[in-house]
Amino acid sequence: MSRLNNLKSTATLSDLARLLQFKPSGLSYILFKQPAATKYKTFEILKRKGGTRTIKAPSNPLKLVQQRLSILLQDCVDEINKAKNRKDRIAHGFKRKRSIITNARQHRNRRYVFNIDLEDFFPSINFGRVRGYFIRDRSFALNEDVATVIAQIACHENALPQGSPCSPVISNLIAHVLDMHLVRLASKVGCTYSRYADDLTFSTNKKDFPADIAKPSETEPHLWLPGAELQRLIAHAGFRINTAKTHMKYRTSRQEVTGLVVNQKINVRREYSHNVRAMVHSLLKEGSFELYAATEKAGAVTIEKRRGTVNELHGMLGFIDSIDLYNKKNAPESKDSGRLSSKELMYRQFLIYKDFYIAEAPVIICEGKTDNVYLTHAIRRLVAEFPDLAEITTQSKIRLKVRLYKYQRSSTARILGLRDGGSSCLTKFIETYKKETDKFTAPGQKNPVIILYDNDSGASNIRSLLKQTFKLTVGTEQFVRVVRNMYVVPTPLLNGANESKIEDCFDAATKATVIGGKTFNDKNGLDTAKHYGKKIFADQVVRDREDSINFEGFRQLLTNLVAVIQSHTTAVSGASAPQ
Repeated sequence: MSRLNNLKSTATLSDLARLLQFKPSGLSYILFKQPAATKYKTFEILKRKGGTRTIKAPSNPLKLVQQRLSILLQDCVDEINKAKNRKDRIAHGFKRKRSIITNARQHRNRRYVFNIDLEDFFPSINFGRVRGYFIRDRSFALNEDVATVIAQIACHENALPQGSPCSPVISNLIAHVLDMHLVRLASKVGCTYSRYADDLTFSTNKKDFPADIAKPSETEPHLWLPGAELQRLIAHAGFRINTAKTHMKYRTSRQEVTGLVVNQKINVRREYSHNVRAMVHSLLKEGSFELYAATEKAGAVTIEKRRGTVNELHGMLGFIDSIDLYNKKNAPESKDSGRLSSKELMYRQFLIYKDFYIAEAPVIICEGKTDNVYLTHAIRRLVAEFPDLAEITTQSKIRLKVRLYKYQRSSTARILGLRDGGSSCLTKFIETYKKETDKFTAPGQKNPVIILYDNDSGASNIRSLLKQTFKLTVGTEQFVRVVRNMYVVPTPLLNGANESKIEDCFDAATKATVIGGKTFNDKNGLDTAKHYGKKIFADQVVRDREDSINFEGFRQLLTNLVAVIQSHTTAVSGASAPQ
């Protein structure tokens, strides 16, 4: 049965509780017995464009109920849209696969962009509206008692609280009627309409902006007022316009939609980029940076400077990068040259600083995902012998004390140039690490960054770089320090061999494991009718059969990794960090 049908079939609080994966008694306690004063914590935050917003944050038990209700309702919305073949491209706030980017892109490169704000958007949706919606809406048509319980979960002091995980999805459901009226109005007069929560935007390339939506004030130049038909439709839907936040932006001025500039391509505000760049510069030079943030003192919220965190700055850089990445993929005039832009270079500096230069634990970078699997399970099985690499916790769980760089399809891998690994990627990363850390003056290098690579012919470019750029030759040493806190560790040469790769650390019996009638082959271009490759070996042999695999062949490799960690610890504890 579908999620929507499951919800529609509920008739009691107990039915709904079980659908939300709660015991009926537990849900009843949270809704009816938990003291009202403990259900929410109220505080004010400052808005970017002035004023404050009241946030009512639910207690943890109530928050969990609301989160599960939100997921259930979003699943129902997806089913409804699919059944009706509805694209639902009007509302963009708090929706799956929607964002401020998808909202802003519809209004790009327009003659006029008109923004209005709905006043007290969440508080204007009261208990009765929530309950009535779920009873009367034809797609839901819920049992009255169940609709009442949903309203009791969602509402506080007879309104949807801003801060509840289910307020956004419920507000979108109730505002959908308004959206339908406004999109018809916009279509009729030649405009594009979209909504992000309480932020409504209309745009057009027509010579004259439609008076039904907005018209210029007769007394104040450049002041535009909502048109009579727009006001009527909004009032009819049970909402109010915040007249203090009504703006018309012309093509000759900076046009913004949900905080993004839309004059030509979508972009962040120039001031935002400049501020972030200054923060990154300060972090790399001084080891810290400051930002303006809301601070509460004596019951009042003010904006003050305070020290920022690395994670906060990471979020800002990730946001900027997401906008640039969108433009590369979607804006016709934005061609990807293959080279990193100035913003991406700034992001790369930050990631190298955060993930490697000031790493909180030793970092090991292997040649790919499968090597990570091998190493992880070898460390786990030999944990008692290598306390520098892992430990057994008081809960009898094994916790790695090193971080294995995870290869994934992410901005981090793209910006750092590591992607899926390989010796050529590692070679470029070694060069990049030296180039970027040469510019750092902030303290760091507490833990080593270890490049682990197969000691075979495929590593010729790494060996060439070490020899030509760093005047280093890797022979039979356990490891070689390259620059600062970066080291290289080749796989050990076992049993007098001239070459080695990490798969050589497994015994013959393990590598002879048959999967689906096929045998393991670690070479490229294997015959898939007869053999399986490294990924299946890593997943279905090493990971799935960890307890029965012989990992003794990894002892020398793990010993070499420990030697790096201990050597670096000694160097750091000395007069100065490695250079």
